[in-house]
Amino acid sequence: MRHIALVALLFAVLTPAVPAQASMSRAQVLARWTQPTDASYTAWDTARRQRARWASYRFDWSTDLCTRALEVPFGFDFSDACRHHDFGYRNYRAEGTFTRHKDRVDEVFRADMRRVCDAHRPATRRPCNAIAFAYHRAVRSLPKT
Repeated sequence: MRHIALVALLFAVLTPAVPAQASMSRAQVLARWTQPTDASYTAWDTARRQRARWASYRFDWSTDLCTRALEVPFGFDFSDACRHHDFGYRNYRAEGTFTRHKDRVDEVFRADMRRVCDAHRPATRRPCNAIAFAYHRAVRSLPKT
């Protein structure tokens, strides 16, 4: 029994790290990571931290964070929401399908900021959500080109 466990452990350690979804297309992975859900955010964030595992998909992970807005207005850290938003915009543009996906990526941005606000104590959630609303409204007003 110990030998089987040892072989399994060695196999796990020595097997090259490849994405579990190696059979998924780039568009499928991109769609999976750009949904306004906790699971989607977590999958994207895990991949962002382990980019080398996803190198074959050639995603654009670059970001300018919140462009011309503050990443941490009044202590509310929207940095990762902005990274996720940039990821969606850059990669859907590269796919040539940005127009079709912009509204959803903007909704992902809103959902990510709401998660940030929900993590704060109740007394500060309202001002956090007001700032998140303004940020979301700003990106919604951007053209779909």
